Amino acid sequence: MLNDPRSHGLWEKTAPQPPVTEPLSGAMSADVVIVGGGYTGLSSALHLAEAGTRVVLLEGNEIGFGGAGRNVGLINAGMWVMPDDVPGVLGPVYGERLLDILGNGPQLVMALIDKHQIACELERNGTLHCAVGAEGFKEIEARCSQWASRGAPVSVLDAEETRRRVGSAGYSGSLLDLRAGTLQPLAYARGLAHAAIRAGATLHTGSRVTDTSRDGSRWVVKTAGGSVTADWIIVSTDAYSTGPWQQVRGEQVHLPYFNFATVPLGDNLCKSILPAREGVWDTKEVLSSFRMDQAGRLVFGSVGALRNTGAAIHKGWARRSLKRLFPQLGDVEFECEWYGKIGMTDDALPRFHKFADNVVGFSGYNGRGIAPGTTFGKSLAAHILGEIGESDLPLPTSAVGAPRFRAAKEMWYEAGAQIAHLAESRF
Repeated sequence: MLNDPRSHGLWEKTAPQPPVTEPLSGAMSADVVIVGGGYTGLSSALHLAEAGTRVVLLEGNEIGFGGAGRNVGLINAGMWVMPDDVPGVLGPVYGERLLDILGNGPQLVMALIDKHQIACELERNGTLHCAVGAEGFKEIEARCSQWASRGAPVSVLDAEETRRRVGSAGYSGSLLDLRAGTLQPLAYARGLAHAAIRAGATLHTGSRVTDTSRDGSRWVVKTAGGSVTADWIIVSTDAYSTGPWQQVRGEQVHLPYFNFATVPLGDNLCKSILPAREGVWDTKEVLSSFRMDQAGRLVFGSVGALRNTGAAIHKGWARRSLKRLFPQLGDVEFECEWYGKIGMTDDALPRFHKFADNVVGFSGYNGRGIAPGTTFGKSLAAHILGEIGESDLPLPTSAVGAPRFRAAKEMWYEAGAQIAHLAESRF
């Protein structure tokens, strides 16, 4: 997007076309104006429009421009935080409520894909959280036990079963989560956009919000080309927030994450590497992730930015790591490369903010945007429609914070990933 092949890589190359949209021009009126065309905004628009609400969505760039169009494509249940730790942070009511709604999040995503016939390469065979060494195995055992106590269909696989499913002997075991799966993330975002428009929502791209003001009891949301007057504003810009909601970006530490996609692999390799097409990530501190796309490309990623010295360092690391994990690959060619930003909060949990009367939004997905974004978008729609109160939302209201040493942490994440990848696989 924006003539940058490293912004969306393989996903832009293989996704169906987005709906035809134009920048906002002139003055409009609506019940709800949504700012941001990612999963949260699009899910909100779809669910509100289906209920007969007049919705206008404003996206500063293109549909799926932010994390929605750049991520790995794992439809995970829950967050990074261990399940038993969530009630300790949020309290027992919100903690268990969040675990329940996000545990069922992948089911909502898949139901929407089925209902609206979204072509996004959906795979329903679960994910594998692969353990590295003895400590990694202890981690997945604990995570499995905590989810299983809540009725989740999870199980720990030993090293041999993991090797059979992954095609690599590099792991001591894995946690299989049958709630989860994979999809083509940009295709899913574009599919939600098509569905929202069919339901009656109006979408404008190239329409960055510059200002907001009040007109009596209503809000006026302004762009360079026009304005929308509405009763409600949903802020769904998350890690890519600018303008009036720059503060949302300011409360997050950006963690860069990249992906490389190989050329399509032959049939024999596809039968030996992830034959059931699960999505994978590991327990290392500087984690790795990988999955197959529908054409048999292996998508392999980790922490880091593909810019300056990082581009060559991370590509070299990816080649060495793939050769170590999958000797059967040999020397592999990369067809695409891209990276984006993950917005990390100080407790690795998302936020619900009430910026003003009738101005609300969720943010801080910490690398888990697909299911939470879709789920939270539906929750916002239900709240605006009067179906649930503010106290019934998945998260309590919190003030917008500012993490200490944010800029220094971001510099360290980018530099530290380069250091780690330079050292790994060389010794």
